[in-house]
Amino acid sequence: MNKKVKAYKSALDLIGKTPLIKLSKILKNIPGNFYAKVEALNPGHSNKDRIALHIIESAEKKGLLKPGSTIIETTSGNTGFSLAMVSVIKGYNCILAVSSKSSRDKINMLKALGAKVYVCPAHVSADDSRSYYQVAKRLHEEIKGSFYINQYFNKLNIEAHYKTTGPEIWNQTNGTITHLIASSGTGGTISGIGKFLKEKNSKIKIIGVDAYGSVLKKYHETNEFDEDEIYPYRIEGLGKNLIPTATDFDVIDLFEKVNDEESAHSSREIALKEGLFVGYTSGATMQAVKQLAKQKIFNRNSNVVMIFCDHGSRYMSKIYSDKWMYDQGFYDSEKSELEKPIEYIK
Repeated sequence: MNKKVKAYKSALDLIGKTPLIKLSKILKNIPGNFYAKVEALNPGHSNKDRIALHIIESAEKKGLLKPGSTIIETTSGNTGFSLAMVSVIKGYNCILAVSSKSSRDKINMLKALGAKVYVCPAHVSADDSRSYYQVAKRLHEEIKGSFYINQYFNKLNIEAHYKTTGPEIWNQTNGTITHLIASSGTGGTISGIGKFLKEKNSKIKIIGVDAYGSVLKKYHETNEFDEDEIYPYRIEGLGKNLIPTATDFDVIDLFEKVNDEESAHSSREIALKEGLFVGYTSGATMQAVKQLAKQKIFNRNSNVVMIFCDHGSRYMSKIYSDKWMYDQGFYDSEKSELEKPIEYIK
């Protein structure tokens, strides 16, 4: 007798429906209930799987993509990995312009999935011909019939999260969520989730996490782009030196800025206290929650959902490398509370 095999058609069927996990240790002395939306459990290990699939399938429906087409994008790494994964499965070529700030781990992962990678200097203006924005645009112009994802200025970025992540969080909390805390880079994640949640309950607070060295927080508060806010920082995929139209600033109630060092330590603390191996922006989000708690933002009835965007394996050469942490001055080698001795048995 033949029995039907229970299997997914491809990794694409695993995108979305990520779990909500209650954090029981790291914030135990802060009033409220705190939950992590663990996007690392998508098949591409980040929330960017959602937009990659949504934008590509929307393009297919419009006839903009054909077998063998080339997909081009600007990325700090996660969107690129998701696009490369979808491209492999659907039969497209993938070319990515990547910031030099992206970890070597991310770049190697992109290459492993067959993407052609252009590494561009991180600390140049957005309109500089060497920036990853301009390199991607140039490649799109040069390669006939290519499709440019353009996540920073593509409203489908917002729509992907409005249709999936937002409803998931609403259902998982049975509509009791009081605060959403999410890092903001392109802004698609926080904008799409925030739009959906605000339509369900306008009292829900939508709080964006920004980096020192980024323009987003000041732009949200003043509607002015201030170049003096821009300076180099280390966190990948968080903050911007331009204003993405994929950010709906109207649905965001406030921004909280975090720095590189505290965010790195918070990432490692999540691993040690909650057993969740997460990326740099997840640590930044956790750091923002700690800072907001000191401002008395939460109370014992608060149900706070944090977006943990990606997996820690993409940062082994950075925040999970003791040497990198020492080199950044984040702690000295004699006082590393996280470095564990390794014993070699001969």
